Amino acid sequence: MGILYNVPDLKTWGFMAFVLLALIAFNELGRTKKWGGILLFVIVPLVLTIAIWPTTAAPGNEYGTGNWFNWVKTYSALAGCVGFMLIRFCPKIEHSKFAMYFPPIILAANICEAVMRDFQVFSWGLTEGGYVDNLWTISGPWNVMNGIAGIFNILLICGWSGIFVSKEKSRDMMWPDMDWIYILTYDLWNFAYTYNCISDHSVYCGMLLLLSCTIPSFFIKRGCWLQHRAQTLALWIMFIMTVPTFADRVAPVPTTHNPTAFFIVSFLALASNAGLFIYQVYVIRKNKKNPLKDELYTETAHYKKIVAEN
Repeated sequence: MGILYNVPDLKTWGFMAFVLLALIAFNELGRTKKWGGILLFVIVPLVLTIAIWPTTAAPGNEYGTGNWFNWVKTYSALAGCVGFMLIRFCPKIEHSKFAMYFPPIILAANICEAVMRDFQVFSWGLTEGGYVDNLWTISGPWNVMNGIAGIFNILLICGWSGIFVSKEKSRDMMWPDMDWIYILTYDLWNFAYTYNCISDHSVYCGMLLLLSCTIPSFFIKRGCWLQHRAQTLALWIMFIMTVPTFADRVAPVPTTHNPTAFFIVSFLALASNAGLFIYQVYVIRKNKKNPLKDELYTETAHYKKIVAEN
């Protein structure tokens, strides 16, 4: 994979394809079947929390899963899945004026966790690279650049007043103002975060995981990107907390450990998020919108099509 990764063998390509397809398939199960969502995001994690994770994700273990970030990320992703299901399937919550604050808050909280991690990695001063929590990482200006990109990404969250539940049987949580431009800038930022902070796992928890929610957002069910993102993120974290050897020993795809690659990835994330922030300020001022109350992109074809379809 050129400058980013050491090219894996054919077997590893097969594992990568399987991971991507499995995440998309299980996401669809959790999306289209109410019982599927309850099974995947309530019953399974409850069993794993009691019976499996105390061993496979024990503090300080040799796989890098036993740190505060993994545990917090696991339950914040699951909290998003459960909260979104409550919005989708509980009429009292769906029509509560406070319910629509939950999606932007949980999204912002998840981004904030990653921003803190980028800054933390920079503070370690591992300018030549090194191992922390049994994961290789390297500190540099890219951590600061991408931390700032993440802050821009939080500020770009908009239009939550227009969140609604679709009339289809799946009752998806629709967020039409979450335009394709935001999705792609989020993807660039989040990939840079995983590349910076979980380097040798980033082809799975970055590239493939992001594709697993972006592909459905464009080609399967448009308008509910955050729902796709929460579910695929929870699925992957639960898997890696349960099988922590997968990314290191079963099908490893290490980065090239090239500082230039880290810089380029984070520069693209910062440039795209800063650029969209400038554009969004322009839209707000031009149309005299209040970003805390109004939807910003109601005149776009993307917005109109999602509302018409649902």
